[in-house]
Amino acid sequence: MDLARWWNTHGQLGSLGTSVLRRGFPRTHHFAQARSVFAVAARRCREVYDAPGAVTLWYLPSAIQDEFDQRWEDWLDDAASWTTFFTEVASCGPSLMEELTRLDLIEQRHVDQLERLRRTAGERAVQVPGQFEAAADDITMLALAFSRGEEANLAVPYQLWPGNQ
Repeated sequence: MDLARWWNTHGQLGSLGTSVLRRGFPRTHHFAQARSVFAVAARRCREVYDAPGAVTLWYLPSAIQDEFDQRWEDWLDDAASWTTFFTEVASCGPSLMEELTRLDLIEQRHVDQLERLRRTAGERAVQVPGQFEAAADDITMLALAFSRGEEANLAVPYQLWPGNQ
């Protein structure tokens, strides 16, 4: 929904995006909506902070991206079971941490780790500690750390590739 005004996709994940994409993608329009927002978010994050040797939620190692793409295909095959989730996402409020908690996508230990994270690189980034190991917690923290950004002031979460610390 771009409630934080980071990538100018207002309405894309809500009813406006549904009305535009449902005609062309009647079964998978929610996924088309998400994919378009992913593309805009990836581009905007690269514009704001594109550090060499860094992994972001939108720039993952190719093996991880390939695995995600394979799962995406599986999710498309079972698109109807995702309707409730996408409805919940469309009703999200402005607090990323609160919404990830409400959707049961994070645990208290993630919130505890988030509290220790600070913005870096001229306030444009948030470094997640440690090396990226492609663990679920790494991906979770790369997503949750976006909550260190402010309205209209994106801070891109990143983690270093092994060997780049």
